[in-house]
Amino acid sequence: MTNSEHSTSKATLQTRSDVRLWANLCDIFTFIKQGLIAAKTTGTVAPSSRALALYMVETSQLALARTIVEFGPGTGAITEVILENAASNSIFLAIEINPEFATALRKKYPALHIFEDSAANVQTHLNELGVNSCDCIISGLPWALFEEPLQTQILDAAWNVLAPGGRFVTFTYFFSLWTRGGKRFRHLLNARFKNHVELSPIIWQNFPPARVYCATKLD
Repeated sequence: MTNSEHSTSKATLQTRSDVRLWANLCDIFTFIKQGLIAAKTTGTVAPSSRALALYMVETSQLALARTIVEFGPGTGAITEVILENAASNSIFLAIEINPEFATALRKKYPALHIFEDSAANVQTHLNELGVNSCDCIISGLPWALFEEPLQTQILDAAWNVLAPGGRFVTFTYFFSLWTRGGKRFRHLLNARFKNHVELSPIIWQNFPPARVYCATKLD
């Protein structure tokens, strides 16, 4: 490689790095803004880390899934890792209730099926794509902030659309496990999935640190 070609290659890599950094900063700004405006549905002021996203994707056995659903993708931190690891012939849809997040996602991933709606209506949107069930659900919803009726409604919807052997993967901030809403969610999750639920160690490479639930539909 000539000096000129080497310089051009370095400049291209730097440009890509700058673009990615700017995109990440925009995502963080959007999250902070929506975290202040819609705290009950956003639940945090920072996007999930890549470390958390990778752990969730690996836990979900995503590579084997034919139909994938994401609840609450936000600005797409986990969405990006899903797209990197999903089978090329899989069906992937994301359900985001926040209008600003949904708009940002459509701009970022124009080919992705994005529905601006409550995750409780997942069956309707699967049917719109010609399928009745999914193999895994990856969720970024702030469960500990939801009241019991909404926790139950979305968990029931998730259970109903999961195929036998399907996995429901979500996370909670480590301190949320001791909150009233967090304790209730853990109880409801275990009850709905008949205790086929695993809880990960703390993932410190996230802000705030988080733990991942993996629930499997075996019965």
